[in-house]
Amino acid sequence: MLLLVGLGNPGQAYAYHRHNIGFMALDDVVERHGFRPYRDRFQGRLAEGRLAAERVMAFKPMTFMNLSGQAVGEAMRYYKLTPEHVAVIHDELDLAPGRCRVKRGGGAGGHNGLRSIDRHIGPDYWRVRLGIGHPGHKDRVNGHVLHDFAKDDEAWLDPLLEAVADAAPLLAEGEPEKFMTRVALLTRTAPDGA
Repeated sequence: MLLLVGLGNPGQAYAYHRHNIGFMALDDVVERHGFRPYRDRFQGRLAEGRLAAERVMAFKPMTFMNLSGQAVGEAMRYYKLTPEHVAVIHDELDLAPGRCRVKRGGGAGGHNGLRSIDRHIGPDYWRVRLGIGHPGHKDRVNGHVLHDFAKDDEAWLDPLLEAVADAAPLLAEGEPEKFMTRVALLTRTAPDGA
């Protein structure tokens, strides 16, 4: 079983923020692969489904970003999972917009959602890093992540979200390299060259 977590902040006011790309990607996975509807569980929203032959719990913490670890830890313990059975989809400032990288473990890199998860379950989970680009100076980071995607961003954002949903079964099967390759291929061949 895989606990597939999308990070974001709850509420309509935050729905299109760059910080919510994890929620957006997870919603696309749930819709594309016909998961059951979300229901309230573990201080979050949980949808059950399958990716390839793997049972997957798609989970969106509703605790706000900085407390995400509480909800993720609760869900992980309930299903008796270890961190290597958890994959977290999140925004990544240090990747160019539209790029995707997967790695297991590592630091939080200033990401408060990851920092919270690290505190609650340790750092040994999978990180699906979706590039949103850096605003150029650290003083502009909060404004960058806590504002809506620009209209121009749709050229790379929509293909990225579709590619993540399309390639998600590879992630569930424990094939992160193939997942990244598939996402890169799909986003490279997307209209507008995203």
